[in-house]
Amino acid sequence: MEPINISYYSDVLCVWAYIAQIRLDELAANFPDQVAIDYHFFPVFGNAHEKLEKSWRDRGGLRGYSNHVHTVAAKFPHITVHPDIWVVNTPTSATSCHLFLNAIQLLEIKGLIPKAEKLFEKANWEFRRAFFVETADVSDRKVQFQIAEKLGIAIADLQAQIDSGEAYALLSRDFELIREKTVSVSPTMIFNEGRQRLNGNVGYRVIEANIRELLNNPEDEHSWC
Repeated sequence: MEPINISYYSDVLCVWAYIAQIRLDELAANFPDQVAIDYHFFPVFGNAHEKLEKSWRDRGGLRGYSNHVHTVAAKFPHITVHPDIWVVNTPTSATSCHLFLNAIQLLEIKGLIPKAEKLFEKANWEFRRAFFVETADVSDRKVQFQIAEKLGIAIADLQAQIDSGEAYALLSRDFELIREKTVSVSPTMIFNEGRQRLNGNVGYRVIEANIRELLNNPEDEHSWC
């Protein structure tokens, strides 16, 4: 049986996606050969400053949004959030992060870095950890290079994917998929050829139940219900 493909859309700066990472890890651990996750980026914070300044203008601005993130994070003890998140070193755009991560993804696709090492997935987590735990401005290319170097990824190879336009093309493909699939929330899981969708803060047991249902009732078999 082919593995169940899950299209996973998220913004690297989204606290809900940060919270949800542990669920993806659990899914991979419990269904190592039965589930394949296809990562895509959904730009909630494509223009982070303007978005937050407008939407939180009457609620305390960046500090108000920071307090909101802490209120959310307090309900999930498995994550750590810096006291000054979104206030110090505020990223300008998640799109810069996504482009750089797409460059890493291309290196895996091309076989220039071993897929078995899962460097693309590790880089996703390192971006989130650097932002939420250290308040690093992960939209800054210098910080992105530091993360790549920490993971042992050659900067020249990454720059080549960006300079050639290929990383932009991969990012553009995600924009097209977002419109096609009408994705509006980070994170979003889409599977079973689009017939099943889980949006936002969905618990692991709900995700697992959906996967087990598909495993017990393959797509080419009809269900009485």
